[in-house]
Amino acid sequence: MPSRLTVLSGPSGVGKGTVVARIREAYPHIWVSVSCTTRPPRPGERDGVEYRFVTREEFARMVEAGELLEYAEFAGNLYGTPRQPVLDHLAAGTPALLEIELQGARQVRAALPDAYLVFLAPPSWAELERRLIGRGTESAEVIEQRLARARVEMAAEPEFDAVVVNDDVGHAAAQLVGLIEAVCR
Repeated sequence: MPSRLTVLSGPSGVGKGTVVARIREAYPHIWVSVSCTTRPPRPGERDGVEYRFVTREEFARMVEAGELLEYAEFAGNLYGTPRQPVLDHLAAGTPALLEIELQGARQVRAALPDAYLVFLAPPSWAELERRLIGRGTESAEVIEQRLARARVEMAAEPEFDAVVVNDDVGHAAAQLVGLIEAVCR
């Protein structure tokens, strides 16, 4: 029986990647889609695990060929979800999780109306700012862009089917897995 796609989205810095890493580690029965990006890897990121790192030319080819379920530009970099692996896992009945930005979540909702959208929220705005600055991986200008974008993303919370507050990574991951398993039944 086909499974249902769960989409995790939320503002930059909320900890989407950290929650998904916990799910990969603790809940291996859930397949996590690997997005493509044109941005360079951050320290510790591995090609094909956190992201598939591609050139702008390769990304453009994938868009032209219709190989992406969704794609968006964010902070000067392109991000997208390869379509076929998602469809293959859903058809096989494997619970599937996508971690993407708001624009991509909206595209997935349009393409796959049955997708279950989960918004990952910070415990507070101050904590979100602290996390973004604490990364130490981006310039002050990029952090300001991400904070401005986060304000827009936070306002979109009502568009989602469920909200998980990331006040504790383990708890947030367990809540998300509970939602994934509930919608896959």
